[in-house]
Amino acid sequence: MSAQGLSTLELRSIIEHGLLPLQCQCSAAADASLTVRIVDEQTGRLDLLVTGIESEKLTSARAISDLLAELREELASSRASVAHDPQEHVALRA
Repeated sequence: MSAQGLSTLELRSIIEHGLLPLQCQCSAAADASLTVRIVDEQTGRLDLLVTGIESEKLTSARAISDLLAELREELASSRASVAHDPQEHVALRA
């Protein structure tokens, strides 16, 4: 559970709902780090994969909002690179 009192399940739900209408799946590892996968709804292609998100740092609405903004920016960057080079279509962050 994070310092804000949110469980990992609640954080996952907030992240997934915060990225709607994108097809997003957020999962938690045993160490409480989060992984976010965003898939292109039409093609099924993985557009973004971000691993190692430290859930214990998501202690405020601002921190969660900043994470969502960062994920959207990475997705936009990833999609722009796909338009330029279709072979490079997944962004990874450790």
